[in-house]
Amino acid sequence: MEKVVKVIRRFKELYGVEPNNVVSAPGRLDFLNTHQDYKGLPVVAIGINLRTYIAIRKSSSEMCKVYSENMNLKDEFNIDNIGLVAGKWFGNYLRAAIIALKKHGYDISSFNIYIDSDVPIASGLGSSAALTVAFIKALDMEFNLKLSKKEIAELAYEAENQIMGIPCGRLDQYASAFGGVILINTRPPYDVEELGFDKGLFIVVDSGIRHSTADIHPNRQREIDEGLKQLMSMELPTSIKSKLGYRFWEPKWDEISEEELKPYLRNIDRVSLNRILFTLRMHRSTMLAIKIMKGLKINSSDINNVIEIDIKKVEDILSSNDWDLKLLGNIMLYQHKLLSELYDVSLPELDRIVDEVTNAGAYGAKLSGAGLGGAVIGLVKDFETGRKALNRALNCCASSGYIVKIDSGVTTH
Repeated sequence: MEKVVKVIRRFKELYGVEPNNVVSAPGRLDFLNTHQDYKGLPVVAIGINLRTYIAIRKSSSEMCKVYSENMNLKDEFNIDNIGLVAGKWFGNYLRAAIIALKKHGYDISSFNIYIDSDVPIASGLGSSAALTVAFIKALDMEFNLKLSKKEIAELAYEAENQIMGIPCGRLDQYASAFGGVILINTRPPYDVEELGFDKGLFIVVDSGIRHSTADIHPNRQREIDEGLKQLMSMELPTSIKSKLGYRFWEPKWDEISEEELKPYLRNIDRVSLNRILFTLRMHRSTMLAIKIMKGLKINSSDINNVIEIDIKKVEDILSSNDWDLKLLGNIMLYQHKLLSELYDVSLPELDRIVDEVTNAGAYGAKLSGAGLGGAVIGLVKDFETGRKALNRALNCCASSGYIVKIDSGVTTH
């Protein structure tokens, strides 16, 4: 592989010797149930063929040396006296991963690494998780830690969420570790179901607008908490109150229906109302999409009860050869509307990209990641349609883009 050859060559140029191991981990598409993993709801993610590569070799020095090709930045630290650097320093992901590994008793000595990534930073494609997952796998190979994919994902989550304090869920880390199209159950025991769905292609359209998950998630979580507090202060039936809670991760969201909450939701503030409606509707539409990807029988009432779509259009879709892709596209559009109107994490620029790629032939599109910038993903039939849709977005309102394929998880080369 040309990329691996380049990584080995650059490592040798920097450190004078070849690496012992080269690994890579994919970026991901936040396909369905965006902004739900931190609430303990299942999410669907896709590993893609934009990857982060890391070359590693043990070092006799007391210091660990890191070089990032993409950022043209270096980091250096003592493996026995490691801490985080103030501010948004890229090396903190690596430092936090080492802290997590040491906390669990894994023995690591000094090393040199080289990083080269195809995953654009802060674009809603899980660049930080790809880095953290690839780095932990590199340490796993170099120091014979014998980690499973699930253990790598959990350590990467612990590094970002608990050590760095980023209020993320587990979607990114599990998507990068496992790859493919997976359903991630984000409540214990955090299991993964490989859906085996491999139809269509995806386009990724980078808006060029940068965002920070750490600036978005806490606000939405606080707004949900405020709504839950208001609900819990009401005289609710025990059957409802027992399924709720005071913090965003406490409710049994998958057991709560919008219909049973409807008489009480009108009494909470508008912002919190929207956040709770978003959570319920997003989840319900994802469950429909999972049935489609599993090849289960779908009828018009299943669709009409979940997403806003004309009954005649539903009948036309169900009678077509590519009915499953068309339905998934409509669910993507529905979920983007929820993200825009009920969760307020879209922007006019992102909405326009969604419109442009859909009008150019994509089955559907939605923002990927935290929102307020980053990338839009679109589902297309084939490469030709993908190129047409991507070019239309690039000509009007995007900085860059890709046609991507579903790809494997963290890999040793």
